[in-house]
Amino acid sequence: MRIDARLREGVIAIADAAAAAILDVYRGDFDVVRKDDESPVTAADLAAHHCIVDGLRALTPGIPVLSEESPPEVVARRRQWDRLWLVDPLDGTREFIKRNGEFTVNIAYVQDCVVRYGVVQAPVTGTVWHGGPGLGAWRRDAGGEREIRVRAPATEPLRVAASRSHRTGRSEAFITRMGRTEAIGLGSSLKFCVLAEGGIDCYPRFGPTSEWDTAAAQAVLEGAGGQVVDLDGRRFRYNCRDTLLNGEFIALGDPELPWRRWAAA
Repeated sequence: MRIDARLREGVIAIADAAAAAILDVYRGDFDVVRKDDESPVTAADLAAHHCIVDGLRALTPGIPVLSEESPPEVVARRRQWDRLWLVDPLDGTREFIKRNGEFTVNIAYVQDCVVRYGVVQAPVTGTVWHGGPGLGAWRRDAGGEREIRVRAPATEPLRVAASRSHRTGRSEAFITRMGRTEAIGLGSSLKFCVLAEGGIDCYPRFGPTSEWDTAAAQAVLEGAGGQVVDLDGRRFRYNCRDTLLNGEFIALGDPELPWRRWAAA
């Protein structure tokens, strides 16, 4: 599929509509339900899911959509697809529940296990990041749209993303081995987006994530010149394994950073 201006604007419009549905719930009282894996879900997750699925089906008929909120029968078919939309309707539900504003809408296009284009929308601010490998990356907000790039080469103190809700002992040890650093707390896929625009240098993740958590933001980061790799240095791939759970990863702005040494046990 060609990632042209019409497609990009269509996906951004769908993300904006999903954000509006999320904010309708966010501004009032809402219940929190626990799924089988104990992760939380709210009416906002489901409203955004339906908005995105319906919108993408209308925009790109014939390309299947896999969302975090898709029913099991859809998830069971996904390995038959060589291209798909991979969606997290509300990334950062825990941040949504805390009402700290650090949650996003994530929409990614994946073909042959490689993420090609992604949109990340922050509902509270209305900011949109979008892009993909070989395409470039952009930030769009009330001031307009501008192209973004990672900060490379990185200079000390290195700025490292620290998760609001998922910090681990291994993450802390990694950051300690980095030397002189400035830790910046962020929730959801905002960490990748700030990395893409040069606000931080590195985001190590040793806790669990799912493919829909990272795909859209990885596309933006790669479009801005960064990378997301596993601990063997391999580029993150999607919909090519039996599980939808990601392994550990390092997201980088400057590929020359000595992340292997920092990740050593």
